[in-house]
Amino acid sequence: MALLHIEPLLTGQTGRSTRWLLRVVILCTIAAAAVASRLFSVIRFESIIHEFDPWFNFRATKHLVEHGFYSFWDWFDDRTWHPLGRVTGGTLYPGLMVTSGVIYHLLRFLTLPMDIRNICVLLAPGFSGLTALATYLLTCEVSPSPSAGLLAAAFVGIAPGYISRSVAGSYDNEAIAIFLLVFTFFLWVKAVKVGSIMWGALTALFYGYMVSAWGGYVFITNLIPLHTFVLILMGRYSSRLYISYTTWYALGMLASMQIPFVGFLPVRNSDHMSALGIFGLIQVVAFVEYIRAQIPGKQFQTLLNVSLIIFFSVSFLALVLLTMAGVIAPWTGRFYSLWDTGYAKVHIPIIASVSEHQPTAWPAFFFDLGFLVWLFPAGVYLCFRELRDEHVFVVIYSVLASYFAGVMVRLMLTLTPIVCVAAGVALSQLLDSFLLMKPTAAKGSKDKESAFIHSAFSRTCTTSLIAGYLLLFVVHCTWVTSSAYSSPSVVLASRMPDGSQLIIDDYREAYYWLRQNTPRNAKIMSWWDYGYQIGGMADRPTLVDNNTWNNTHIATVGKAMSSREEVSYPILRQHDVDYVLVVFGGLLGYSGDDINKFLWMVRIAEGVWPDEVKERDFFTMRGEYRVDNEATPTMRNSLMYKMSYHNYHRLFQGGQPVDRVRGAQLPTEGPQLTTLEEAFTSENWIIRIYKVKDLDNVGRSHNSAVAFEKGHKKKTRGARRRERILRVESSNY
Repeated sequence: MALLHIEPLLTGQTGRSTRWLLRVVILCTIAAAAVASRLFSVIRFESIIHEFDPWFNFRATKHLVEHGFYSFWDWFDDRTWHPLGRVTGGTLYPGLMVTSGVIYHLLRFLTLPMDIRNICVLLAPGFSGLTALATYLLTCEVSPSPSAGLLAAAFVGIAPGYISRSVAGSYDNEAIAIFLLVFTFFLWVKAVKVGSIMWGALTALFYGYMVSAWGGYVFITNLIPLHTFVLILMGRYSSRLYISYTTWYALGMLASMQIPFVGFLPVRNSDHMSALGIFGLIQVVAFVEYIRAQIPGKQFQTLLNVSLIIFFSVSFLALVLLTMAGVIAPWTGRFYSLWDTGYAKVHIPIIASVSEHQPTAWPAFFFDLGFLVWLFPAGVYLCFRELRDEHVFVVIYSVLASYFAGVMVRLMLTLTPIVCVAAGVALSQLLDSFLLMKPTAAKGSKDKESAFIHSAFSRTCTTSLIAGYLLLFVVHCTWVTSSAYSSPSVVLASRMPDGSQLIIDDYREAYYWLRQNTPRNAKIMSWWDYGYQIGGMADRPTLVDNNTWNNTHIATVGKAMSSREEVSYPILRQHDVDYVLVVFGGLLGYSGDDINKFLWMVRIAEGVWPDEVKERDFFTMRGEYRVDNEATPTMRNSLMYKMSYHNYHRLFQGGQPVDRVRGAQLPTEGPQLTTLEEAFTSENWIIRIYKVKDLDNVGRSHNSAVAFEKGHKKKTRGARRRERILRVESSNY
């Protein structure tokens, strides 16, 4: 912290050189700290991909590296969403994979061979250092204080709100997207201040890169037009604003339309219409400003009013008519869920079922931001005091990001950078006020000496207090990163009674068993959460995965899991399912199991088959969700319940079986399966895999069916006809 405030004391040519050297050294130190703070998972476990989505990204990156870019672009993946498959190249944002592929080939060119897995694991920590640099540049455009940018860079480097999606192994789109988000905003602010086509073109270039990397680009698509619109309303239209916005929109939209997954959305989707509308508005404003110099003031005012009325009327009418005609797509369900927190639960349960799409609890803000929560409003207030064009941008960004972060936990990512910028401005202003103030006193040596002592005491107290807060912030960030955000979902860790660490590796154990003991083309059915991991680690075809593009297909899996065996078995056979995988945490106390997720499977299935699957059938008369003796018949007869608790009672040697997650005492006799047989159960019973039996159309094993056929050769014509009808109905279920 002392280094941050040496710069203003250095003067002259030597002082300027020293200031630049100090800034470079401090920024490199911050970048190193940002990278190091994200390596806990590699040190504690190993170099491994985390979570769910990153496994698909890793698999796609390997395909890109092994088969080339054009093969990747045209890749049809027939091992996912069986039997539908997936046109992968046209249904993803390729920026993450292409970035890793470029780094891989660049290292190979430099004769530094590195496994693609390690590149993917370390990509997010590496880009976190670039994010710190981008935050420094953005803050320097907002505040003239030399320490504000360095403080903001230090904050964003270790803030848990950003680390949560950028630890080593978190190979998701956000790994590079947050850097692109912040850097695009820096280029936009710079373009508005300078009014240069070059800066506007750079903004469009990095915006296009952002579009290729993450669907959150829509935030930029709407924030920049909103900033422009507010500046116009404030009477701050200028040629600088016109040049910057026109350049960004024209080049940026063309760049974004080169991504197949985006295509013509910038001109046909309601999420992008604000950018198009402001582009038209700024042309009208530019024309009006040109006319202003040509006609008298009274006539100009009349022309202005008429022009604005005509523009807004025509724009609104065109938007309504094009939307009704289907040319412009209406607002998506994900957009509505941002404004109405209960919308997704009622209309799109598959979105509401994802934990990171839930509203943010108040403690989460303090958990992810620490004491920056207090500095954030102060920084926004300081921007209000000056309210230059760049300050208007900070205020708008702060308000929107705060709202969206409150609506959805995942969007804490977009809030964290601006919190760090505002906090850096506030803390820098506080430090500058105390550390750089000059002591003042009346004439007389005693007064001057007293003022000097008082000033030194104030500086010492202020510096010590702030240093203490910063130290606590570092400790908090380190603890949160270490304990909450550095554990891969496929490798669990717990503490034994003696304090030693226990590694629970059931996921990889089960996926390895699938890879080694099942045919390469064996179809695996599980809930969609585990689809990417099964495809990445087990290398087996799956019915559904985390892409969640086909709600009906996911609902089919939900129906099979929530129905009786007589209903589930035809569904399994219709989709060529060979094995069914479930996650069960009752023995170990693992709360993230499928029984806890089961109601979401029921709700999604009910949305497609409301007459066959009903959520209320899984609740008791008192409205309780039970798995013990008081569980409803529908619950006890469901395939999910039977697979979870099959043979579980045998572990307790005649005693009362206990589900440690739900704190329930189970029946002494467990459920029996007739259409599936247990194939594998992991060491801690977290993963259970069942093989689908080869039965005939009336639910008997193959051998008994053959014996039955031999013993009843003399069948009447009517009996044979009824049997054929039964087989056809079962096969077409």
